[in-house]
Amino acid sequence: MKNPWTTLSIKEVYDNPWVTVTHREVLTPTGTSGIYGQVHFKNLAVGIIPLDEDYNTWLVGQYRYTLEAYSWEIPEGGCPLGQEDGLASAKRELLEETGIQAKRWTPLLDIHTSNSVTDEAGIIYIAQELSFGEAEPEETEDLAIRKLSLEEAFEMVMKGEITDSLSVAGLLKAQWWKINGKI
Repeated sequence: MKNPWTTLSIKEVYDNPWVTVTHREVLTPTGTSGIYGQVHFKNLAVGIIPLDEDYNTWLVGQYRYTLEAYSWEIPEGGCPLGQEDGLASAKRELLEETGIQAKRWTPLLDIHTSNSVTDEAGIIYIAQELSFGEAEPEETEDLAIRKLSLEEAFEMVMKGEITDSLSVAGLLKAQWWKINGKI
């Protein structure tokens, strides 16, 4: 489909190692003048749902500065665009955050995290045939790790106890795959 928007100008208003924010003067699809702000992420978001043979999974809990709240999530992190493969990043993040390694990796879904203000894209994998070691979190991470059934994680989503977009989407689809015999 043809893009009905016209970009008149783009001005970078903020930049750091993780994001760039731009202010855009635009013509809307109806031809009126408008503005748009865009947050460009410099990483692909990666998420992992580790599953053992009994359909147990692991969540990571941490205080999220931006939310000023504690959050339970699937293991996740960032893949530097153009520098690392999404699967390689997923393997690294799973090991760092949980100490888990997996022999079998299956792409579960691609996602746009909030497409009204950002171009951030993500990918979520299911990791299986697991082996366990020690977590190696980054110095900025103070993580709790929780083992629970996929069904319990799904229930946490349904009760609003998990709100992270990658986690919600990934756990809902993983539960659907399980119910329909895809995993």
